[in-house]
Amino acid sequence: MTSGTITDGPALRDPHTPDSRIGHGADYLHAEHTLRSWFFTTDHKRIALLYLASITAFFVIGAVTAGLVRLALVVPDGQVFTNDTYNKLFTIHGVVMVWFFLIPSIPATFGNFLIPLMIGARDLAFPKLNLASWYVFMTGALFTLASVVLGGVDTGWTFYTPLSTAFSNTWVVPALIGVTIVGFSSILTGLNFVVTIHTMRAPGMTWFRLPIFVWTHYATSLIFLLATPVITVALILLIAERAFHIGVFDPAYGGDPVLFQHLFWFYSHPAVYIMVLPGMGVISEIVPAFAQKKLFGYKFVAYAAIGLASVTFFVWGHHMFVNGQSDFASVAFSVLSFAVAVPSAVKVYNWTATIHKGSLKLDTPMLYAMGYIGLFVLGGLTGLYLATLAINQHVHATYFVVAHFHYIMVGGTVLAFLGGLHFWWPKITGRMYIEAWGRISAFLIFIGFNVTFFPQFILGYLGMPRRYHVYPPEFQFLNILSSAGSTILAVGYLFPMVYLVYSIWFGKRAPANPWDAKGLEWTVPSPPPAHNFLTEPVAPKVPYDYPLQARETGRQHS
Repeated sequence: MTSGTITDGPALRDPHTPDSRIGHGADYLHAEHTLRSWFFTTDHKRIALLYLASITAFFVIGAVTAGLVRLALVVPDGQVFTNDTYNKLFTIHGVVMVWFFLIPSIPATFGNFLIPLMIGARDLAFPKLNLASWYVFMTGALFTLASVVLGGVDTGWTFYTPLSTAFSNTWVVPALIGVTIVGFSSILTGLNFVVTIHTMRAPGMTWFRLPIFVWTHYATSLIFLLATPVITVALILLIAERAFHIGVFDPAYGGDPVLFQHLFWFYSHPAVYIMVLPGMGVISEIVPAFAQKKLFGYKFVAYAAIGLASVTFFVWGHHMFVNGQSDFASVAFSVLSFAVAVPSAVKVYNWTATIHKGSLKLDTPMLYAMGYIGLFVLGGLTGLYLATLAINQHVHATYFVVAHFHYIMVGGTVLAFLGGLHFWWPKITGRMYIEAWGRISAFLIFIGFNVTFFPQFILGYLGMPRRYHVYPPEFQFLNILSSAGSTILAVGYLFPMVYLVYSIWFGKRAPANPWDAKGLEWTVPSPPPAHNFLTEPVAPKVPYDYPLQARETGRQHS
C-alpha cells in the first residue's frame, strides 16, 4: 500500500465530505512530482492521464481541420482551398479523429483509470505493458503527424486502393506506418484488460456483479484482439504494395483492389463498436446514478454488449453493396446488418426504462447521457436505411453516409466521452467543476451537433456526394447551415476545455462520492490513493444497488 496519512478505510467516512486527512503525497496525483515519475509511471491512473492529454491534443487537430473543411463548403465554387488542400484536410481530419481520438478515447482513458478501481484491483495485470502501450501509441502518432508536416496525405481515412497504392503522390506510407503501429497499442491494451478482468477481480466480484462499464470494455477488448490483427496485416500489405508493387491490391500487377475493402471493413465495422461499446458502458453508469434507480435488465444489457461484439463481425459487406459482390451476399449482409439493431435497441430500451419513474437529477453528466441516447437512436435508425439494399443504392457515398457516421461515431462516442469526463472528473482530479458552465456546454454541443449534421442527411438524400468541395449552388443553403452549426459546436467544445482546466486549480474539493453513485470506484477518496484501496475491497452483492428498484421487481429498498 502507498505511504500517506490515511489511517482508516474509506467506508468509515461520510462519502459526501472531502477527506481532510488526505495530504499531498497520499493520492496518486501527488505521490511523486517529477516528470520522470509521470513518463515512467506504471500506475494505471497516471497512464490514463497521459492518454487523456494525448487524445485531447489530437481532438484539437481533428476539430480544427473539420472547421476548415466546413469553411471550404460555405461557397459552392470551391474557391476557398485548392482541390489538393481540401483532400488533405478531410483526410487529416478523418485519420486523426478515427485512429487517434475516437478509437482510443474511452478505453485508453476511462478504461485504464476505472477498470482496476471498479473490480477492486490495485492495477492492471501488466502495468509495464500498459505504459508500453502509450509509448507505442505516441510512436504511431509521430509517424502520422510527420506525414502531415511533410505535406499531408489525400487518400481519405480509408486508404482505398488503387488511389493509395498507384495514384496518390502524397505521404501515404508514413501515415500508414503510424496507423499500423497504433493498432499494436490497441491490441496490447485489449490483452491487458481481458487478463485483468479474468484474474484480478475482488472477492465476491462475480461476472454478474461487474459494472456494465467493465462488461462493455471486455467486449471491446475481444474486438481489439480478434479484429485489429486483420487491419494490421492489410495495412502492412498496402505499404508493401505501394513500395514494392507485390501485386496484392493493384490490378496492374495482378492484384484486386476490392480485396483491400473486404479486409478494411472486416476490421472497420467491428471498429465502430470499439468506439460505441465503451460509450454505452459510460452511459450505463451515468443513467442509474442520476435516476437513483437500479439499471433495468442488467443481465440483458451485459448480454447485449457481447451480442454486439459478436454480430458486428458479420456485417462488413453492407459497405460493399455497390462494389460488385453477389446478390446473395448483399441480401445476407443486409439481414445481418438489421440484426445488429436488436442488441442496440435492448440497451436503449433498458436506459429508457431506467429513467422512467426515476428520481432524475439533470446535472451535466446526465444531460450528456440523454443527448447521447437521442443522437444514437437517430444514428441507429438511419443505419437501417443504409442496411436496406434499395435505399443504399441511392445514398451510397453521399452526405447521408457522412451524417449517419457522425451521429453514431461522434454522437455515440464524443458525447459519452464528455459525459464520462464530467461524471468521473471529481474522482480523477479531486476537484469539482462549475455546474452551470457544464450545463451550458452540454446544451451548446447538442444544438450545434444537430444543426451541423442533420442538414447533411437532406444533402445526401438530394444527391450531394461526399468528399467534393465543388457542388451545385442549390445545395449552398444547407451547407451554410451545417457550417454555422459547426461554429456552435466548436464553442461548445471550447467551454469544457476552459472550465475543467480552471477547476484543477480553483475548483472546490470533491468528496469521495459527489453523485451518490454506486460502485467500488466511489468508495475510495477523490483523487484515489496511489494503489487504489487501503483495505481489501469486497464487491457489493447487488450491482447498481440504488434506492429505487427497476419496475421489473416491483419493489423498493434502501
